[in-house]
Amino acid sequence: MLGDSMRAYRVLIPALAILGACSDPASKSNAQIPPLAQPTRAAPSDAATVKSSFAPVVRRAAPAVVNISSKRLVRVRPDPFWEMFGMGVPRDRIQGSLGSGVIVRSDGIIVTNNHVVEGGQEITVALADRREYTARILLADPRTDLAVLKIDAGAERLPTLAIDDTGDAQVGDLVLAIGDPFGVGQTVTNGIVSALNRTADPNGDPANAYIQTDAAINPGNSGGALVDMDGDLIGVNSFILSRSGTSSGVGFAVPATIVKRVVETAAGGGQAVVRPWLGARTQTVTAEIARSMGLAAPQGALVADIWPNGPAAKAGLRQGDIIVSVDGRPAVDAAAVSYAISSRRPGETLRLGIRRGSGEQTLNFRTEAPPATPARDQQVISGRNPFDGATVVNFSPAVADELGLDPFLGRGVLVTDISRGFAMNAGLRPGDLIRRVNGQEITSVRDLTGVLGRGGAQWQITIERNGQEVTANFRT
Repeated sequence: MLGDSMRAYRVLIPALAILGACSDPASKSNAQIPPLAQPTRAAPSDAATVKSSFAPVVRRAAPAVVNISSKRLVRVRPDPFWEMFGMGVPRDRIQGSLGSGVIVRSDGIIVTNNHVVEGGQEITVALADRREYTARILLADPRTDLAVLKIDAGAERLPTLAIDDTGDAQVGDLVLAIGDPFGVGQTVTNGIVSALNRTADPNGDPANAYIQTDAAINPGNSGGALVDMDGDLIGVNSFILSRSGTSSGVGFAVPATIVKRVVETAAGGGQAVVRPWLGARTQTVTAEIARSMGLAAPQGALVADIWPNGPAAKAGLRQGDIIVSVDGRPAVDAAAVSYAISSRRPGETLRLGIRRGSGEQTLNFRTEAPPATPARDQQVISGRNPFDGATVVNFSPAVADELGLDPFLGRGVLVTDISRGFAMNAGLRPGDLIRRVNGQEITSVRDLTGVLGRGGAQWQITIERNGQEVTANFRT
């Protein structure tokens, strides 16, 4: 067994700091510092010249990388020992986080990581020339860990980084990781793309497929830029996996394809990113499946189920088909297929390469948002029953996509939150699907409130959790 020093950690990059309540960003100088004269150099054009200097790339990209500080007021409890004697009172404290961001539109739209600004009540953006602006959040997307901010620079056109969403990055490409972690100066590190489409997200969400890099990611670089040798943004640095918890590890960046989708949604006034879905349940082709089906290699996604009248059904997919490519790009596994489709816009048409029987063919697939059928009907349950204090919602493909769940779990009522009351003591958890109450099948919130409204002191409830049904009896 490895000791604690050998464990791998996922490290969200911003350094957490306690900011004094008396700090005043407005007190810092807003005067623009004139740029220093730079020697003339040619941009790297081949493998030999790239060894000379990355300075031309940095000069192009660095002005668009900013520092972001976020403050929020938190209530701090006194020492529990003194609480027992009625001594000590809760205190309010300003807590802050520091990270980086990238200006992607000259009118002041900035992209960063959601965890940098999550819960922030006061967000300050410091430009590369140290000018500071108050920012507001246009859109926060926890699922991709991206947030889009807006600052008001008046009529000035700010420096930007172009988003390269062509997806043509290759393993071995040289990249730079640029951030402004502490507001005192930028950091630049170099490395290579060491892997693409890393879908093994530590949160278990296949909708994310990261760019993996060995470029050192320093604390506070969350939300910073991962740029190619053209000086274009190919990813937003998000986290590292490190045995020591330091920057010496493997870095992961959200690909520019996803970044552009989130930015476009925010700039267009959207409050949430709409992700298309396949409309089919798939599983990765394993070595055993490949052998049983006579495949040369264990690659692709096997279609196990089809949603009635969903996009997969309309495209002509069938159970037993194997998706081997999306728009001409190989589909390594089921997560890669899910990511390739969810990263597109609803209404786009893709080409799915499939293997059916012993032959291969191409299907035209039109992307659609997952349907909110049945309607959401979210309610907080109250009263003398086992669900008192639980927030419930009708389960649908749209709800499943929002929460990263399998839409094929079937009809039912999903518990999304437990805040208080009997439900907390009864052991209910967010993610539980309510199947039966007192012997009655529960297929909607209306069914649930109906049976609860009849009251009673004895309750038998059946829920589905992690694929298993659990039945318990309660007295209220």
